[in-house]
Order: sequence, then C-alpha cells, then structure tokens
Amino acid sequence: MKRTRYDGYRSFQYLEAGVDYQSFELASEIGRVPSRRVEVSDAEELRVQRLLEENVVVSLHDHVTVAPANVADMPDYRRHGREWTGYEGLSVSGLDCVFDALMGGTATITSRMGWKWDDVIYDLGMRLSDTAHQDFLVRAGTLEDIRDAKANGRIAFVPCLETATPIENELDRLDILYGLGIRSCGIAYSEANALGSGLREASDAGLTELGRLAVRRMNRLGIAIDISHAGDRTSLETIACSERPVFVTHAGARGLWNTKRMKPDEILKACAERNGIIGISAAAHTTLTERHPLHSLESVMEHFEYTAHLVGIEHVAFGPDIFFGDHVGLHRFFAKQFSLAASRGGKTIQEVEYVDGIENPSESFPNIVRWLVRHNYSDGDIGMVIGANVMRTLSEVWPR
Repeated sequence: MKRTRYDGYRSFQYLEAGVDYQSFELASEIGRVPSRRVEVSDAEELRVQRLLEENVVVSLHDHVTVAPANVADMPDYRRHGREWTGYEGLSVSGLDCVFDALMGGTATITSRMGWKWDDVIYDLGMRLSDTAHQDFLVRAGTLEDIRDAKANGRIAFVPCLETATPIENELDRLDILYGLGIRSCGIAYSEANALGSGLREASDAGLTELGRLAVRRMNRLGIAIDISHAGDRTSLETIACSERPVFVTHAGARGLWNTKRMKPDEILKACAERNGIIGISAAAHTTLTERHPLHSLESVMEHFEYTAHLVGIEHVAFGPDIFFGDHVGLHRFFAKQFSLAASRGGKTIQEVEYVDGIENPSESFPNIVRWLVRHNYSDGDIGMVIGANVMRTLSEVWPR
C-alpha cells in the first residue's frame, strides 16, 4: 500500500479538549459504513498500488473534514468554527494533493446562511492553524509544492472556495484570499451574487461587469476559476471571458442526468476547447444515471466515461466532493443552503444512505483506480485522469 509520513496527529491536539474548546464525538474516518471495495485480483491490486505510487494523484475537489457522528450536533459544531481534518483517513487515501473546499456554505458562526466574509476567513484561519501544528498535510500553492509533498511522503493541501460570494463588491478581497492561500474559487454557488448567477436561479443573466473584472483579477493572481455551481449562461460567459483555462471541479454530465447540478454538453465542450478540466463528482445524489439510479461508484464512472468520450480523456479528472461523515445527513440538514430542490430539477430520486464504493476520501481514489484497471484502461490514461491532466492545466493557470 502507498505509504505516507503520517504520525498519528489528530486535529487541535496542541490544545486541551473541554478546556480550550468544546469537543464532539466525530464520525469514523475509515470504515464508517460497509462501502464496498472494487474487487480486483492480486496482480491487479499490485498494478493499482503501483499506479498510485508512480503518479501525482490529485483530488480536484473534496472536503477532507470530519463531521460529528450525530448530524444533530452539526449546528453547535459549525458555530464553534473548529473543523477537524481527517488526517487518518487521508493517510490511506492514495492522494498526493487535495483541493480542499473548506466548509464555506456551512460556516455559520455569525450567520445561519453561510458564505459571509468573516465566517469564511475564520474557517480558513482555523484550518490553517491546525495544519500548521503537524507536518503530514502541507499547504500548497504551486506545482513545485505539490511535487515536493509527494517526494517527501506528504499530502499537498490546496485551500479553495466554491464561490466568490464573500468578496461582495470588493475585488481586492481576491488578493487577500490569494494571500491567505486560496488557489481555486467558484464564480457563484446556488444563489446569484455580484459576479453572476448560480444554478438555482430561474433566470441566468450571465456574468456581471464585476464578474468580468473578477475573472480578470483571478487570471492575474493565479486563482483557478471554478464554474461547477454557476448557471449555464454564467458558465459559458466565464469560459469565454477568461484568459486561462477554467475548471468544472465537481459536476457531471446533464446528458446522463437532466438536472441543473449537471453540466450540459455545450459547457463541457466549451471548457475542454479552452484546455479546461472537468472533475467528476460523487457527492450524494448528484451523478446519477438512468442505468444506475442508485448512486454508487458505477453511476459516477458512467459520468466519467460519457464525459471522456465527449471531450477527450485528456480533459477529465475527479473531484469527488466528499468528506468523512454522513454526507446524506449533512445534505438534509443544510438543504436550503445547498439548494437541493433546485439542483435536482424536480426529478424523483431513490435516496441512498451513502454512495457505495466512493463514500469518503479514504477509499475514493483507490477504488477509482481499481475500477479503471478492471475496465482495461491503460497506465497512461489512468495517470492522466488521476492527476496529470490537472497538473498540466494548472501550469497554465498558476504563476510559475
């Protein structure tokens, strides 16, 4: 198994639980539910581990935090603003780099609705304070940082935001976010903001003038632009406006599952034509298909194959968008913030308690690679989709 330098550190262990902060019972990082492991032969498993070892493995979008074991504890847990990182789970994940989207939409320290500037900065600062007290997960902002982390048996941690909503009408806040380590940022989440429309809006007016200025500023700074949650017109105008490739860090294909949360072929093609990357999501009840209406690794990989066939495998990656804990329970709890009704487009779904085979970051990429090996993908193609595609495109986006 791929080895890392993890030494057993647990979040905030430099403080005293119950004295310096309120402690909560947290979800298990490994084996919380009986999610299946993709079956491979001994020889195939050796190939899986070799591929994880030889390649720079990148998750384009995840939340590597640990939720409370009891979802009912979530309000108090989030209000304290002290989010645990799943170091133990990451130590067996096979990852070399994770784009961590923090928890901006559920950062409800001062507001019930999330995405407030003060809350987002609090959330980011607390996470970075914790990571600064260990040396397994290292903050990264350059390609060299990512490669160095892998060479030293560590995991590169790239802080991200799913939306630029917290900047309000202050472009310079993008510079501040960059200075604090943010290297990827969405245009809009579900609700429209000062930059453009999110996916819940019935009418998408596209990028605003401020949105165009924000795209230009992010290009200049070296912040990767994410359109995963942006409306269709806003997404297309962002791609056209940006001088650098744009990312769909975590979504799927509307051609397989007709909801607003999935991207239509037109956007997937436009993104790829500008050398952008589409990261396939596995967040609960998103990447479903008619063939696989129960969300599992199989439905996720059907979205992968559809997208790879549509735009070319060199433009596809994975952004599972998962964490350690009850993802379905979290969605139910924060349904309004996540605009679940709008993102599902009125479709009736068969709910699952977890996404079998890709339930949390400890198992996602090993199982993805096992699936690709079982389906006879070449070493070169596997290397591209688990990291090389992202690294290539980042070389055009991040400053050298």
